[in-house]
Amino acid sequence: MKIAFFGTGDFSESILSSLNKNYPNLIVEIVVSQPDKPVGRKQILTPPPVKVYAQDNNLECYQPEKLRNNVAFQELLREKDLDFIVVVAYGKIIPKEFLEIPKYGCINIHGSILPNYRGASPVQESLKHGDHTTGITIMYMSEGMDEGDILSIHEVNILPDETSDEIFVKFSQIGPDALVHTLDRIVA
Repeated sequence: MKIAFFGTGDFSESILSSLNKNYPNLIVEIVVSQPDKPVGRKQILTPPPVKVYAQDNNLECYQPEKLRNNVAFQELLREKDLDFIVVVAYGKIIPKEFLEIPKYGCINIHGSILPNYRGASPVQESLKHGDHTTGITIMYMSEGMDEGDILSIHEVNILPDETSDEIFVKFSQIGPDALVHTLDRIVA
């Protein structure tokens, strides 16, 4: 299976790393991440973790400023003859024209059990509401925010005093297997 991987932060990087190292039937053709951003008091231009991983592992990586109406980037992706686009905490809306590029569609790993807690901080919302379980939802992407058809849900327990960082570690442990199993089912 050939995929494009869209992601930006630490959680995305951990999923990309596992997919790249542990699943020989999955080929990461291209990595897409948000542009470098100024960080810290001195505002030093810093690459996101996904870009750093991609560069360290000789994966082709792009950081388009915008996706909407980016015809040249759409064509680049079409040339890759992708089976899937996999999105993990990319941080930008994927326009409709990109959703139609891969053979089997665009798949998102979302950090909550949908339909609860859509948007950018679902784990923090789950903790704020005192939930005892959370999980990841693997879903088809649609034009709306976290509105695509749900393919699978994988729960994890929230322990007392657990932090969002600790929950993301759990997601990183279950996410790759859950994703690959789901992709295999779609192709079959």
